[in-house]
Amino acid sequence: MEAGFSEMRNELQSRDALWRRIQLECQQLHTELLKISEYKDMQEIQIKHQSSCVQLTEQLENKNTELLLLAQSQEHQREELNKIRNHLYREEKSHRSEQERMKTEISDLTEELHQKEITIATIMEKASLLERQLKMELEIKDKLLAKQQLLDFRYRVIKSENTHLKEMV
Repeated sequence: MEAGFSEMRNELQSRDALWRRIQLECQQLHTELLKISEYKDMQEIQIKHQSSCVQLTEQLENKNTELLLLAQSQEHQREELNKIRNHLYREEKSHRSEQERMKTEISDLTEELHQKEITIATIMEKASLLERQLKMELEIKDKLLAKQQLLDFRYRVIKSENTHLKEMV
């Protein structure tokens, strides 16, 4: 019986060892399965990242295209702005020149007006003086005319008296 026990013990030990090896292999397979699963997950993640990377690259290319278009547009706008500034500068310069010309013309006209006012005042003064002289001359002529008429009247009276006296003589 002991030999039967011993054989059974050996058989059990042998099965136990086999069982442990199977468990160890199961653990190793399970570990490998986990590693494969992780590797597969990492591949999926990598595929997603690659897809995302492609999308981001396309977006980046689109943004670069937009930036290039904006830069061209900005350059065009800058050129237009420079044209407008140059035009505005020329207009302001022309306006200032016109203002200076008008100031000079106004100054000249003001001086001319002042001279004409002086001339008018002088003429008015002379006219007033001439008017007074004419009035005085008219008064003198009126007095002389009155004297002349009186003398004429006296002459006629004397002539008439003379004629009357001659007739009497």
